[in-house]
Amino acid sequence: MAHEMMMLALQLGVILVTAKISGWFFSRKLGQPKVLGELVAGMVVGPYVLGAIPLGSFGPLFPAVEGTIPVTPELYGIATLGSVLLLFTSGLETDLPTFLRFSGKASVVGVGGVIISFFLGAGITVLFNPAVDSLMDPEALFLGIISTATSIGITARILSETRKISSPEGVTILAAAVLDDVVSIILLSVVVGISTVSLAGGTVAWASIGTVALKAVLFWVLCMIVGIVAAPRLTKQMKRLESLGVLAEISFGIALLLAGLSEMAGLAMIIGAYIAGLSFSQTDVAGEITERVNAIGEYLVPVFFAVMGMMVDFKALGSILVFGLIYNVAAFIGKIVGCGLPALFVGFNLKGAYRIGVGMLPRGEVALIVAGIGLSSGIIGTDMFGVAVMTMLLASVAAPPMILSSFKGGPGYRETLSADEGEGMVTIELQFPSERAAEFLRRTLADAFHAEGFYIRTIEGALRSWQIRKEETVLILRRHGATLELSAKGEQEAYARLMLMESLVDFQEFVDSLRSMQEPEMMGANLLMRMFASNQEESKPSGNGQEKGQ
Repeated sequence: MAHEMMMLALQLGVILVTAKISGWFFSRKLGQPKVLGELVAGMVVGPYVLGAIPLGSFGPLFPAVEGTIPVTPELYGIATLGSVLLLFTSGLETDLPTFLRFSGKASVVGVGGVIISFFLGAGITVLFNPAVDSLMDPEALFLGIISTATSIGITARILSETRKISSPEGVTILAAAVLDDVVSIILLSVVVGISTVSLAGGTVAWASIGTVALKAVLFWVLCMIVGIVAAPRLTKQMKRLESLGVLAEISFGIALLLAGLSEMAGLAMIIGAYIAGLSFSQTDVAGEITERVNAIGEYLVPVFFAVMGMMVDFKALGSILVFGLIYNVAAFIGKIVGCGLPALFVGFNLKGAYRIGVGMLPRGEVALIVAGIGLSSGIIGTDMFGVAVMTMLLASVAAPPMILSSFKGGPGYRETLSADEGEGMVTIELQFPSERAAEFLRRTLADAFHAEGFYIRTIEGALRSWQIRKEETVLILRRHGATLELSAKGEQEAYARLMLMESLVDFQEFVDSLRSMQEPEMMGANLLMRMFASNQEESKPSGNGQEKGQ
């Protein structure tokens, strides 16, 4: 065990150094997302390239492990922890009202992507693989499922870096990706049941397969409802600990528990982690939890993407290169058309539909899970597993720059969204002589709210906006130019005006103190005179002598 822990420490050290440097290079020098650099770093130092080179008597640093996963279970476990952490923070950064508002649209987008991608993936397998002669062939079914999966992790990382995670397109992509992964896992259970029976020459037991699928769906829906309802009450109780650090740690512990339960229910762990983050996102401490959890993510998330890059076996890709390229073209079309076309009918313009389509392109952890199960069960061979790895590779490399470039330009949603947390908001507007004065009062007001126990987080959008929240009290602060706006619900308007008035009084006192000051050259003389007078006072004798001197 000591040797295995030593190897793990060395491997993590190499991964972190190379992934961070590569991520910095891709971000700063090439203008690409960090995730792309982290994936490439994993490919280079992994067990199929530099990691396989023996280091004297020590041996290779990343020896290829036999089985579906070419890295050690310890390293893969830490990578899995990184993926759970990534999806937890993605859920925390997602605006829940916007998510719920676009969940119906995301369902349309997700279902469209699943249907088109599945039939294109399975159909291409039948047309170009002589060994497959039917859509019901196990290999065709598995490759159809692999083409439906979406890697939330890659897209979420890019959306978070570009501050688009709570945009209409961002929440639609994330919600649709969660739905895709849920459907993919459910389809996987169905296909495994069909394939196992078919290989054994028996009859498909649709009842038992349907039970597994229904259990997964019910677990997903139940966790969403319970999490959204219980999270505010839970955080209210945890505040009694009077430590935001402990609160954040307990919240992540709950995310891990939900991730494990999600796996037990037949879903992927990342779905449970995202549900946990989404539930806590509506609490007033979401920003504080995010800040603390992100500090851990800076170390673990790059490990996840680097390990994903290590899965790429370049030698295995040679035998199925032509078929793999054809399959990948179909997989790209399936997502861009299957998700983009329905988006046009639910309120998005062409630009928004394209953003959603390319945002759904990445395949990662779920595609590998599906392919790994197919390989370990003997339903697909190493060549088809290579196609799955190739799909993950090409989509992971091509999608990040496509997503990044697609979000340049104007809005992709036809309607104009307000930053207000619902209807019935009263807006108090103040006009200042300069932007600097407006920003000064904004900071003064933010400090005043923070002293009252409120939590403040930035809202993404065209205007600079902040949500000020304490339990059920929610206000929206916006600044555009020299204008400052504070919005509150009707019953909270009086309190908002009181806080604003107190901040204005403090601001006025500060302005008056500035006006009382003299010219710069006089300020120095005045200061010296006061110092001289103070010294004179200190040197005066006390009692009658003092009175005589006066």
